[in-house]
Amino acid sequence: MAFTLPPLPYAFNALEPHIDARTMEIHHGKHHNAYVTNLNNAVNGTPAESLSVEEICKNISKYPVAVRNNGGGHYNHSLFWSIMGPNAGGQPTGKLMEAIQSAFGSFDDFKTKFNAAATGRFGSGWAWLIKDDSGKLVISSTPNQEFSVGVILSVYSILPILTMS
Repeated sequence: MAFTLPPLPYAFNALEPHIDARTMEIHHGKHHNAYVTNLNNAVNGTPAESLSVEEICKNISKYPVAVRNNGGGHYNHSLFWSIMGPNAGGQPTGKLMEAIQSAFGSFDDFKTKFNAAATGRFGSGWAWLIKDDSGKLVISSTPNQEFSVGVILSVYSILPILTMS
């Protein structure tokens, strides 16, 4: 199975003024595409080349660094593009909002803690809102292209232009 760069589900300029079109073009077409190309090269000729990226990520620690970094980069970015969109985001409602209030006190407190996790990470990485094994919402941060275990509810790339405000 050759990994492919998924198309963006919206135009490059659809997230302006929050993320400009040129940043999206570079991040999707160059950065994410490099993860896909490098993952294909890293798994070529190995049993992993017949697996999905999700299957690789389930056992990511057993793979060499090139597969971990590029597999994580491909998986994380594919998720990232799919959860953003024009006219999306804002304050959640319903059960998610209730869980956020229970875990963090308020949505504003959640944003403060989430931003701290994102901006407190030295270098590149990701901030995650996950549901842990006990069902509790937890904010975590991972370096580089690693990802957080648990049920992923939200993810934001830790880049200065992409931190949540």
